[in-house]
Amino acid sequence: MNVNLLPKIFIFCFSVFSLTSLSFSTSAQELTIERIFSAPALNGPSPKSLKISPDGKRVTFLQAKEKDVNRYDLWEYNIEKSTTQLLVNADELFSGQVQLSDEEKARRERQRIYGTGIIEYLFSPTSKALLFPLNGDVYYYKLADKTIKRLTKTIAFETDIKFSPKGNFISFIRNQNLYILDIKTGRELPLTIDGGGLIKNGMSEFVAQEEMGRMTGYWWSPNEKHLAFLRVDESGVNKVIRNEIYADNIKLIEQRYPAAGTNNVKVKLAYVDVKGKNTRFIELDQGKDDKGDFYIPRVKWLPNSKTLSYQWQSRDQKKLTLNFYHLKSRKNILVLTETSRHWLNLHNDLYFLKDNNSFIWASERDGYKHLYRFNYQGNMLSQLTKGNWVVDSLQTVDEQNGWLYFTGRADTPLERHLYKVTLDGKSPEHIVPVSKRNGFHSISFAKNTPIYLDHFSNITTPTQVSLHKNDGEHLTWLSENKLDEQHPLSPFYQQLIMPEFGSLPSNDDSATLFYKLYKPRDMEPGKKYPVIVNVYGGPHAQRVTNQFQGADMTQYMLQQGYVVFQLDNRGSNFRGTSFEFPIYQQLGNVEVYDQITGVKFLQSLSFVDKDRIGIYGHSYGGYMALMTMFKASEYFKAGIAGAPVTDWQLYDTHYTERYLNHPSVNREGYLQSSVFPYIKGLTGPLMIYHGMADDNVLFTHTTKLIKALQDENKLFELMTYPGSKHSMRGKNVKVHLNKTIVDFFNRHFK
Repeated sequence: MNVNLLPKIFIFCFSVFSLTSLSFSTSAQELTIERIFSAPALNGPSPKSLKISPDGKRVTFLQAKEKDVNRYDLWEYNIEKSTTQLLVNADELFSGQVQLSDEEKARRERQRIYGTGIIEYLFSPTSKALLFPLNGDVYYYKLADKTIKRLTKTIAFETDIKFSPKGNFISFIRNQNLYILDIKTGRELPLTIDGGGLIKNGMSEFVAQEEMGRMTGYWWSPNEKHLAFLRVDESGVNKVIRNEIYADNIKLIEQRYPAAGTNNVKVKLAYVDVKGKNTRFIELDQGKDDKGDFYIPRVKWLPNSKTLSYQWQSRDQKKLTLNFYHLKSRKNILVLTETSRHWLNLHNDLYFLKDNNSFIWASERDGYKHLYRFNYQGNMLSQLTKGNWVVDSLQTVDEQNGWLYFTGRADTPLERHLYKVTLDGKSPEHIVPVSKRNGFHSISFAKNTPIYLDHFSNITTPTQVSLHKNDGEHLTWLSENKLDEQHPLSPFYQQLIMPEFGSLPSNDDSATLFYKLYKPRDMEPGKKYPVIVNVYGGPHAQRVTNQFQGADMTQYMLQQGYVVFQLDNRGSNFRGTSFEFPIYQQLGNVEVYDQITGVKFLQSLSFVDKDRIGIYGHSYGGYMALMTMFKASEYFKAGIAGAPVTDWQLYDTHYTERYLNHPSVNREGYLQSSVFPYIKGLTGPLMIYHGMADDNVLFTHTTKLIKALQDENKLFELMTYPGSKHSMRGKNVKVHLNKTIVDFFNRHFK
């Protein structure tokens, strides 16, 4: 490794106010780990799952109970009356212990949905009713008279519940089959009957949920006459027996898990009429390119309901096609093809225009994700956005006035803003900013009204939710989350320390690396401080952003006298393909170089003790902690690896092969990307922790590492959490885990 290059530094600041400029009479309190994970949430109320009704008259959201941050009720804000009220109290419907099915537990883990009470809901297309699941059944809430009707009463769980496009039916999955229910009559009808065991109808397979961002396996036609669905056959997937170890028992889980290099599920795409009488399967093979081994990451009906589009992805993820299937002629038409020498990132930015002959499509063909307009024959009509920056996502299209709205990083990669651009494609470089404040904006437009919700924060502003006109004009607050004496954060505000943002050149000068540096308050001149490098480092992620963090574990570590440092290495997101692709076919290499660049910068600072620089990360961050401790122990003196990947051949096909290719063609890359060739390089203290019911990064990753460390006579510490999944949820788990982390670094650095 090149250890001689001392990187130059460029520091920049955001024009944001300091929390210390606020005046509170509330006396300061000591921030404790228990308080960080207790109610009420220190960062203030944070309504979840905000939705604007299709008619634009109300905003609904989920709000945690004041004394239980993990139990949610359904609320609404009436836009015309400017009033907020509770719609549904979850406790009045069901207050007992919910017994989730294994399928539902897995689905929620993939969705990153946590908590109890009402955790999902949908608006009817007419805006007159809401639909939500609770304790495995489906409830229908009429807004006019505030009545609740329980639509299903079965032992089996109903999942993936939807309204039909005109609101006449609901649909759901039960026992691995697709059902519809007529809302007026209450009559149920199974549209598939062969689901069960290894056959799943209308459901998304494991890698679709975890890696493709596709949580459903069925789609309504706009005219309500057909449903398209995927039939998943898991029979060819290797069967693994994994342990889920709980405090008082051990469950042996038989799972069809597609590890890298092994068989995937077989997927068929079909459509069925709402009477359940006619089911037709669509030919998906694309000749020599697939050999029956491919993915279907996206499916979407065209507005005319006569044509179904689907995206076909090759197993190596270097080819993606958009295809149209015409129901009348039963013919497949290849519309466009994307290719890459590395991999293609999936997106959700396909939008069919009302002219019935063109659509919006996202592509990284020029090195950055941008939006394009194509006709139905696959001819590019225009590039709609252009520049050395990336589009996050298409938000909405105002066809009447000729504008396209999207979020992106045109100002800085560290902030997300709302922009608009003309739909004619005449000026792709000239975009118009819509959001007003520096920071991070998450946007949700109303379906039929020119208004949007803005979920906003920046490094000094806790998350605020507001309603805006489509020109950015502020209409009202949904959650102002004002920092005043009543705010839960007020007793701790004086302790909050804002970071310095900066950038460094990579070791080969090919990229700019952004970082955040937190320094303890009231540092003593001449004193050397220990540093914790808080790392993730994996693809499709970004840690260095102008977003609020508030009173979290970073602030606690600062309070204990640590410097905290974060750097986004190459391979991470929102910087374009040239920043992502250097990790291709060998993971844990360039990412480690970039983290070393960060440590070299830290070593140049007068207040940093270069012999007390540690690293901590979870998941890919746990993998990075191991790789840096094993490959660069001269820089990283102690480390904590949480739920780490250790051998990529134990991880799933879609994620792993995207970055490492198939093991049969990159055997050496898999070996060099695992942690095991480098174990002898460990010289400093290491702690590993893992949830013992993890179904994402299986506990096998850690048991394999334990044995390898023991074989090399390497001492280490281990903390396991019975019953915990990959996300390590639960107050007790989080408090104990973070106390363990602090104790480890205190013992070795203080």
